[in-house]
Amino acid sequence: MQGDYVRRIVQLALAEDLGTGDVTTLATVPEGLQASGYLLAKSPGVLSGLEVAALVFHEVDPAITFEPLAADGDRIAPGQHLARVSGPARGILSAERVALNFLQRLSGVATLTARYVEAVEGTGARIIDTRKTTPGMRLLEKAAVRHGGGHNHRVGLSDGVLIKDNHLAAIGGSDRIARAVAAARAFAPHTLRIEVEVTSLEELDQALAAGADVILLDNMPIPMMAEAVRRTAGRAILEASGGITLETVRQVAETGVDLISSGALTHSAPALDISLEIELQPEKDTP
Repeated sequence: MQGDYVRRIVQLALAEDLGTGDVTTLATVPEGLQASGYLLAKSPGVLSGLEVAALVFHEVDPAITFEPLAADGDRIAPGQHLARVSGPARGILSAERVALNFLQRLSGVATLTARYVEAVEGTGARIIDTRKTTPGMRLLEKAAVRHGGGHNHRVGLSDGVLIKDNHLAAIGGSDRIARAVAAARAFAPHTLRIEVEVTSLEELDQALAAGADVILLDNMPIPMMAEAVRRTAGRAILEASGGITLETVRQVAETGVDLISSGALTHSAPALDISLEIELQPEKDTP
């Protein structure tokens, strides 16, 4: 992950939270007070964002020591210590919420992804994410998907060609799929795959005839999806997408599709319950 990108995201989050200063901590916590404590898992899941949390504490006060006791991608259990923090109490208290926001959000994405991955185990299908991410946090959330055992779709619009229904509508005509694939092939670098979204078996046949590398089966019923796999017979990579849930993802995988994409991995993942428990170390009285 790009270090400068992560630092900018952390700095923006801290600027949003701290503003001109943590008035409560500045008013109530003595400047020289030291503290130590642990980031604590309160529910089971998959860890993600620990390195980001460490950067939050460092950005607030470089004197804070952050000792990881687990790693991103680890399965974690309630009561498990994830990291130890120690140093100036003011800095730890001021950094706490932002660090936890990153850690809880990203661990939630990793945990939900792991549940999808477990649901399709043994089928050969890969779980992949989408671009339905929190603005500004895409790289972090896509890393969380990987920590959960999933895989990444394109990061941004420049990373691959995905011809969707609105692109086809803009081109128009009964041969719009063939013309769209040909136009993309002529325009895009040869290193980029050409993917086309289809909603029917007729459109699937057109995409195959046009030589699409990847075909996205959008909101197809399970029987139609299975027939699409049979017709394709390995001539293109097939991606299933649209309204796929934990309850239905196994059925989708068993049709034989190669990829299953779900926006829910990033836009609907509940935060994992993680807290920071600290112990303040009273200043010694001077004689």
